[in-house]
Amino acid sequence: MTRPRKIIIDTDPGQDDAVAILLALASPELEVLGITAVAGNVPLTLTQKNARIVCELAGRPDLRVFAGCDRPIARPLVTAEHVHGKTGLDGPVMADPVMPLQPGHAVDFLIETLRAEAAHTVTLCPLGPLTNIATALTRAPDIAGRIQQIVLMGGAYFEVGNITPAAEFNIYVDPEAAATVFGAGVPLVVMPLDVTHKALTNRARVEAFRALGTEPGRMVAEWTDFFERFDMAKYGSEGAPLHDPCVIAYLLRPDLFRGRHINVEIETQSDLTRGMTVADWWGVTTRPANALFMGDIEAGGFFDLLTERIARL
Repeated sequence: MTRPRKIIIDTDPGQDDAVAILLALASPELEVLGITAVAGNVPLTLTQKNARIVCELAGRPDLRVFAGCDRPIARPLVTAEHVHGKTGLDGPVMADPVMPLQPGHAVDFLIETLRAEAAHTVTLCPLGPLTNIATALTRAPDIAGRIQQIVLMGGAYFEVGNITPAAEFNIYVDPEAAATVFGAGVPLVVMPLDVTHKALTNRARVEAFRALGTEPGRMVAEWTDFFERFDMAKYGSEGAPLHDPCVIAYLLRPDLFRGRHINVEIETQSDLTRGMTVADWWGVTTRPANALFMGDIEAGGFFDLLTERIARL
C-alpha cells in the first residue's frame, strides 16, 4: 500500500468545511498533520472551536488544531452567518469540545511543518479565506518550493459570484491573500463554484447520510438540512452545494473532476469586481498558466464516496 498523503487542512468551519474534515479523517489514504483555523464564515473564536468539535465527532481528539489569523491582511472581516448560522455549525445542538486548542499560531505551525517535512510531501487544503496561507508564504518565502500542492475551494468563473455579483466568498474576504497564493508559483488546484454548484444535495443524498445510523451521519444530515434552506431559496435549486468536500474528494478521486490548466488572476483594486477570479478559460491572454481550474464534477460518484467514507466513522 502506498504511504498516506500528508495534508494540512486550513479551514473556517462552516457546515461544508465540517463535512470535508470528516471525509479526510475517514480516509486512510490521507494523513492529516494538523488543522489550522482562520476567520471567514464566522470569527476565529468560533472557527477554531468548530474545528475541534468536528475532530471529536470523528473520534480524533489527538489531532492538533491551531488558531490562525483573525482578520484579512488588509481589510475588515466579512463573515457569513446568514448562511451558516451564528455558530457556523447551526443545525444540530453541539457540545463544546474537550480537546485543547494548541498553543502557538497556525502560521508558525504551517512554516515549521513545511520546513521539517521532506520537500514536496505536504499538500495544503484551504477551505476558507487564504489569509493563513498567504501570511505563511509572505513570512517564509522558502516554503513555497517545499509545498507539494495547494488544493483549495474558492473562486468562480462561469458561476460568477455568491457574495457579490462578481466574487466567491472565500476569495472576496481576503483578495490580497488570494493574490499572494495565486502568484506564489506553487502547484494549485482550484475548486470554484463552477464545480461545487454541481455537487448538489437532494433528499435521497441527505437521507443516505441519516440512514447510516451513526452520530457523524446524523450530524452531516442535520448540517445539510440547515444550510440547504438558504441555498434552495437563493438559487432555486433542489438542494445545496457541498463546496469544501470537493477539495478532499479530489485528493481521493481526481477522476471525478475535469478542468483546465489556465491562468487565474485575482482582482484586488476594483470596488465593483473585488475578489473576482479572472480565469482565462478560453486562453485569450498570453499570461502563463498557474492553476488547474476545475469545471465539472461527477456528482453521483462524489456523493457515493462521501457516504461510503462517512459510514466508516
